[in-house]
Amino acid sequence: MSFALPTRRSFLAHGAALALALSTAHALAATPAPPFSSERISVRVEGSGPDVILIPGLNSSPRTWASTIAAVPGYRYHLVQVAGFAGQPAGANKEGLVAAPVAEDIARYIAASGLRRPAVVGHSMGGTIGMMLAARHPDALSRLMVVDMFPFMGAMFGGPGATAAGMQPMAERISAGMRSASPEQRGKRAVDTIDGMVNSAAMRPGAVEDSLASDTDVSANAYRELLTTDLGPELPKIAVPLTVLYVLPKGAPLTDAQIDGFYKAAYAPAKGATLKRIPDSAHFIMWDQPARFQDELKTFLGAR
Repeated sequence: MSFALPTRRSFLAHGAALALALSTAHALAATPAPPFSSERISVRVEGSGPDVILIPGLNSSPRTWASTIAAVPGYRYHLVQVAGFAGQPAGANKEGLVAAPVAEDIARYIAASGLRRPAVVGHSMGGTIGMMLAARHPDALSRLMVVDMFPFMGAMFGGPGATAAGMQPMAERISAGMRSASPEQRGKRAVDTIDGMVNSAAMRPGAVEDSLASDTDVSANAYRELLTTDLGPELPKIAVPLTVLYVLPKGAPLTDAQIDGFYKAAYAPAKGATLKRIPDSAHFIMWDQPARFQDELKTFLGAR
């Protein structure tokens, strides 16, 4: 067998072809992935370190987490804003469900951004979204903290025997009332609601501002969904560590032992869930008991 030595011309041609192939491959590798796009959420990133996704509640904005982020540095926080809340355009949340499709878009954001199983923290409705994410996309996150939310909010209105189907008429009435309220009624309702949810008077104006700037249809859609969504049957699917912080609701005719019992029963299907009641706090624990909340968050994020 004989081998022909390459000529200078063939050598140069081969070199040019190789250079072109390498240049093309480099250009393709250097082309950034298309930015994440959603009609249901936007996400702002702050800080650096391990990834943590923060999801605010109904009618809320990332201002919910501002003091926490400042006090707990060393993480890359992904601040979710639900479309239609706190002055943001309603987008696809204007019609139909809100929490469930938002959970799907957060899962899509995690994949599109190349995040490797971030920790997730959700307050109120954000906790519902977090549970949906953990149950339906168990490989997307490493751990979940739910801040003051039942797996089935309807039970808070309909009692222990309430069902998602049974809550439908009440949910429709409340949703219709939210849509038909006058600006004056909306304003009074927002102030009264926030007064009951936030003990810290200094933090109330921002929460009221976010609430009044929220799209009425999106708020009504989300509230109806929360009242008629029972995540209890899905809790066994949550395989990641789950921490639940909760409070005795302001003005509720319950004892500490009774609220402890309700939460224990509600989260019983989630094996190994850690439940912690935070004393002397209303619904916005991160504002009413900031030092305690920050300590709990550090423990949650450090338990890897």
